[in-house]
Amino acid sequence: MNRFLIPGTLLVMQAFGQQMPADYDQAMKTLGKQGDFKDGVLKVNIPRNDLKVTIDGIATPTPFGFGGWLAMTKGTGGMDVMMGDLVLLEDEVNPVMSALLTNGLEVTALHNHFFFESPRIFYMHVHGHGKAADLAKMAKPAVDLIGKGSPQQHQSSVAGGNSNVSAGQIDTAKLARIAGHDGELNGAVYKITVGRDDLKLKEMGAVINARMGLNTWAAFYGSDANAEIAGDVAMLAREVTPVLKALRANGLTVVAIHHHMTATEPSIYFLHYWGVGPAEKLANGFRAALNELGKGASH
Repeated sequence: MNRFLIPGTLLVMQAFGQQMPADYDQAMKTLGKQGDFKDGVLKVNIPRNDLKVTIDGIATPTPFGFGGWLAMTKGTGGMDVMMGDLVLLEDEVNPVMSALLTNGLEVTALHNHFFFESPRIFYMHVHGHGKAADLAKMAKPAVDLIGKGSPQQHQSSVAGGNSNVSAGQIDTAKLARIAGHDGELNGAVYKITVGRDDLKLKEMGAVINARMGLNTWAAFYGSDANAEIAGDVAMLAREVTPVLKALRANGLTVVAIHHHMTATEPSIYFLHYWGVGPAEKLANGFRAALNELGKGASH
């Protein structure tokens, strides 16, 4: 009898081992989403069933590529690692990003997966570590923002809110003082470019400098009272989150986080941003991002 009891007991233990851990079950309840537990990973589904997406005019179902998610797994020291990919409309990107950053999570990428889709869809990668219950609480404010707006409202507000930006007088000397760097005027656009020579980046023995694309820049257009800014920030991995926080705290909109070059040491991340408002305010936002670069250990 004992020979049969022991295998049976093992089967029960194996089955029990596949059950949802209590802390993961509670994390799902906190987030208010469904998911499953498999191979030691909790995967919480955040599908965009609220969207009717077409790709090049083709009506496309949610499972084709519009199912966001958050996943947790056990790390060392009783801590969980969380990663995720959130599917967002344009007007959701920056509110969700701010909610994640404010609550202690990291945003590690922002990009597109498709061309010719309507409405436009962006994908935001999320990272964090801590207790499962804490991670769920940290993510919930961001998750709760998803699906609350409409692309039609966003389009009308953008068209109406920024249409009065036009070429005018900009105090370029003042912008240079705020940024701490001189720029160049090209027609009605004033552009400030700041190299990252501190990174000492090389590829195949060649020095990769500002002229090769290793730079941070800001372009201004409009007038002192009402201008727009667009730019790019070159960052080390440890600089990404501080720069994101600086830009969002100053009301600038982050539109992409990605690589421009591969096989470099160290790896460099690039962040594209945009904003509208008084030129001085925009320049202060740019300077806040610059202030986060080059901090920490030497490279």
